[in-house]
Amino acid sequence: MDGVDACKSVAGLSVLLQSGALDPVDLAKTSLEKIAGYQDQAIFTELLAERALADAELSSQRLRSGRSLGLLDGIPVAWKDLFDTKGSVTTAGSAVLAEAAPAAADAAVVTALAGAGMVSIGRTNLSEFAFSGLGINPHYGTAHNPASRDVPRIPGGSSAGSGVAVAAGLLPVAIGTDTGGSIRIPAAFNGIVGYKATRGRYSMQGVFPLAKSLDSLGPLCLTVQDVIWIDAAMRGRTAPDIGRADLNGLKLVIPETIVFDDAEPGVVAAFKAAVSRLERAGARIRRRAFPIFAEIFAIGARHGALVTAEAFALHKARLEGPDAERMDQRVVARTRLGEKITMADYIAIADARQRLIAAFADSLEPGELLVHPTVPHVAPPIAPLLADDDLFFKINGRTLRNTSIGNFLDGCGVSIPCGTGDAGMPVGLLLSGQKNQDEALLSAALSAEAVIRGDA
Repeated sequence: MDGVDACKSVAGLSVLLQSGALDPVDLAKTSLEKIAGYQDQAIFTELLAERALADAELSSQRLRSGRSLGLLDGIPVAWKDLFDTKGSVTTAGSAVLAEAAPAAADAAVVTALAGAGMVSIGRTNLSEFAFSGLGINPHYGTAHNPASRDVPRIPGGSSAGSGVAVAAGLLPVAIGTDTGGSIRIPAAFNGIVGYKATRGRYSMQGVFPLAKSLDSLGPLCLTVQDVIWIDAAMRGRTAPDIGRADLNGLKLVIPETIVFDDAEPGVVAAFKAAVSRLERAGARIRRRAFPIFAEIFAIGARHGALVTAEAFALHKARLEGPDAERMDQRVVARTRLGEKITMADYIAIADARQRLIAAFADSLEPGELLVHPTVPHVAPPIAPLLADDDLFFKINGRTLRNTSIGNFLDGCGVSIPCGTGDAGMPVGLLLSGQKNQDEALLSAALSAEAVIRGDA
């Protein structure tokens, strides 16, 4: 597959590990050495070297004795610093939690992947408290987008370090969270695959929240196949059970509302080229307006944002105390907007959300998936965003716009690289399904990926 070294993908490494051509301990050591020697040291908040080497040694013993736990045994993985890993402090990218008590146990999904034999390498950086789509962090540094060849550009957030770690080839998979686009945005900006599962597909036990009615999890990988393997393990399966969909007759809908507003020409061109390839492969494409999308943003303008209301409730005590001075002031400002959202507003948002989820389902034919650009622009330079608060909030809102629709409608989505736009930066194509249509979505994405990338 163009641009993807099979020996760096989950599947490629699995072949080497299972055959004995590569030892898990050597792979873990190499991963740790690459991370330590990489020029950008803002990708990780902590390396779990002792744990990684111990886990890798156990994997090595299993593989040598013919007792493999499955396809993922010995594969390195990193965790967004919202997931508890036993003995580590879960900082959520914030200085105010840096001295909190270490986690007494692994998060449930950390346990699940450890049960599949995966080796936890480290904890990745993020926007503070996961409350931004840009990935800028004043406490632990801002990871630079490895695709940039001109100026330092944002990684996308909030799963910033997870996206960069995979895109930079430091390890084949990292796990993120997604409340408004925080997996799909860094995937699109960095030119990798990111899967936001339906909320509730995986356990949230041991995961630091942002907005519980919106929070979801998922992997960032090099390929859709890798995503499917990781998804199975995160659900406690011993092997993946999702096959390839038939592209001939696959029903895709391009929304004509909101998602192309202010889109960069390069993004639109890359998206259209990918859609043309899907059509030639047999996919049935139709275009239509979705007034529901406009109503989502109208509700936010009238009552406030659901994520802001829940984030304020979560952080209210911090905002009222001395910790507020130690937080990213942009995060503080955005979170404090939630103070203006009344209980009546919150109930109105929740009621409208359920109504729109039902209306959205009724507006689609059986089996239809949405397809549109993940983000309407490529990753912008970091420096102007650091210098200008107004620009920061404007770009943050635009960055989150397309992906946040899927969170509000409680659906699932996969961002797949589909070419490049301005400055040669990656562009993502987003395939989205309704709530609990994950199997159909992943099946379609698996078949469509090679066509979208232009490899088939």
